This record gives sequence, structure tokens and C-alpha cells, in this order.
Amino acid sequence: MPAHAETLEIHGHIIDSMLFTRILDQVLEARAGYEIERFDVGRTPVDPSYARLLVSADDPARLEELVQSLMGLGMQRIHPGDAVLVPAEMDGVLPDGFYSSTNLETEVRVDGAWLAVENPEMDCSIVVGDGRARTVPMSDVRKGEQVVVGSQGLRVRPRDRGRTGEVFEFMSSQVSSEKPQGLIVRKVAAVMRATRERGEKNLWVAGPAVVHTGAGPAVTRLIEAGYVDVLFAGNALATHDIEGALWGTSLGVNLLEGIGVEHGHEHHIRALNTIRRCGSIAKAVEQGVLTSGIMHACVVHGVDVVLGGSVRDDGPLPDTVTDVIEAQRQMRSLLPGVGHALMVATMLHSIAVGNLLPASVPLVCVDINPATVTKLADRGSTQATGVVTDVGLFLGALADELAPAG
Repeated sequence: MPAHAETLEIHGHIIDSMLFTRILDQVLEARAGYEIERFDVGRTPVDPSYARLLVSADDPARLEELVQSLMGLGMQRIHPGDAVLVPAEMDGVLPDGFYSSTNLETEVRVDGAWLAVENPEMDCSIVVGDGRARTVPMSDVRKGEQVVVGSQGLRVRPRDRGRTGEVFEFMSSQVSSEKPQGLIVRKVAAVMRATRERGEKNLWVAGPAVVHTGAGPAVTRLIEAGYVDVLFAGNALATHDIEGALWGTSLGVNLLEGIGVEHGHEHHIRALNTIRRCGSIAKAVEQGVLTSGIMHACVVHGVDVVLGGSVRDDGPLPDTVTDVIEAQRQMRSLLPGVGHALMVATMLHSIAVGNLLPASVPLVCVDINPATVTKLADRGSTQATGVVTDVGLFLGALADELAPAG
């Protein structure tokens, strides 16, 4: 038997969710050994199961790497001990062997007491100080802060995928367009209503196809009805929405007739210039220059908006945050209180925001491209539900469900 071994355990609905299968696959992929020391299967669909697993490897570094990956799936050490804390040597640099966090509920043991890790987020460090433990992105770690190294003194709680607990359980099979779209819209609407009734925020992440497909008026209705509290997007969504409000086009295509107009390719640049002359989107609304559209509704109804820039941007708008690290910080600042996220027609922004969200926040990703809606789950956002459909039709139906036109 290899000289290095560790015993881990897990509770929960590990059979129905295929979680235990993923755990064993992880061990085999690491070319490590394992022994199932105990396996108790829940007697009824609501009873949790329990498994205890001895994993072993001939190299301690490889064993530690495997243990960390298994903890990311929700396994816990039988004897966790206290966390190892090492000070950061300089700003923006983490100690060797730092624990890379998951977006699952996590606790860290310090001086024999468990501390809940604040704002769970994947791919961050865990910093401990002043009786608190919190995730901190690498760029924001400061010299001298105490960083958790290794996986000792940590426990991660897996998402409970019980048979009766999830609103979207009916959609938990492989992403497909062959789903009852009307039922999906009603389910999404029900979750958004429940989020608002709990006093939590509905977060939207949207791409310019929302405007291109003619769904801008539907989103505006949803903003006016109070179902958009926070909006994350890029320069393009706002630019083409404003183009539509000023010239009735998106990328030079008439939104009512679906045909290109003469010199229409200039409209988005002229829209950018108009807003830049005003000083900001809010000032354009105040000055009566911008009188309709998604961005106008966001200003009027107090929606928190972060526009994250990219190297492709024209202009950009004065409101667009061109420093991506600063854009991340602004997005993180608006996540407390978010109870549901809807991501429509934007791959990069959806993945970026999915990386920031804790696994406890359900999210729905809507796109015509199946690859877009599967990438979120592939990159760690296991709470993501994918809907493959035309976003224009989906958003129109959602608006009819939540904010019927008078």
C-alpha cells in the first residue's frame, strides 16, 4: 500500500446526483488508490447517504492535489485539524500551495473553531483575520494577510441535489432544445417572482443579441415591472440599445422591418458620440436626449448597472469600465443579496459572472448555441440550468408571463 493516505467522508444525496461516481472518477483519473470503508445508502428518496473513502498515493504532493479536488466535490477529512496560515509575501502574490477556493459553502478551522467563509467564489484564496474568513481574488491580496495553504482545516458542503428540493429538477438532464419551452418560461418566471418576494435581487447578464433579436422592449417591460435589480453587460448591449432608441436600428438594421437602412452602419458610432457629448447615460436621460430603451429604463428605475469593456469596443461609452479588474470589483460589490441570475446571449460575460457567484445562487443561461449554455457547468457553475432557444422569443414570453402588456 502507498505510504501516503487520507480518509474522507461525504453526506448527502450522492447517488441520485451521480456525485459519488464523479468522486471515484476523480480518484481514478489521478491514478490513485482507494478503498470504500463504509457506504450507507438512504432508505427513502429524501434520506441522505453516507460514504467514507480511504484514498492513497505514493507522492504526498499528488495526494494533497487529489484531496483538494475531492473537497471541491464536497468530501471532508475525518480529522481536519486546523488550517495552515501563511502570510502573503507581497501584494497580489499568494504563498505557494495556497488553497484555491470553490463556490460552495466553505468553513475553515482556526484555533479549534470553525469560521464560515464569506462570499464563496471559485478560484480565489481564503484570507483569515480579525475573526473572519473570506475569499479574496489574487489581485486583491495584500502583503502580510494570512492565507490558507493546503487543505487542512477546511470543509466544503456540496450542493444538495435531492429529488424534491430543486425548482429546476425537471430540466436537470443534458442541455437540449427539445424541452417544453412554455413550461420552462413559467418555471423561470416563478423563480423570479419568488426571488422578489423574498426581498432578494434578480441579476441579469445580457449580450447585444437581446437588442438585435428585438427583445429590447420586453426587457424594458421587465425592468419597469421590477424584475431587473442588477444588470451586467458589455459596451455593445448599451450601445446598440441606445442606437435603437435614437435611430430605430441595431447594427444598422431596422428593428421593426428587419432590413438594413442607408448609412445604418454609422448609427452605433453616432449613438456613442451622442452619449459621450452628454457625459454619461444618466446625463443623457436627464437632458432628454435618451428617452426610451433598456438603458433609459435602468436609469429611471434605479437598476444597478456594470458595463465591462473589452478590446473590441468602439467608443466606448463613458459608463463602460475599461479596467477589467475594476469591473470585477464593481460586479462583486453588487452580488450580496442576489437570489437568482438570468444570463442571456453572452458567453464571456456569463462565464465571468458564473465564476463570481456562489453555488447557492441558481442561474439560468439562455442561448441559441448549446455550447454556450454547457460551458458554465463545465467551468464549475454546477448550479447552472441551460435553455437552448431564441432569446428574442424567450424574453418576449417571459415578459408576457411577468409583465403582461396593458
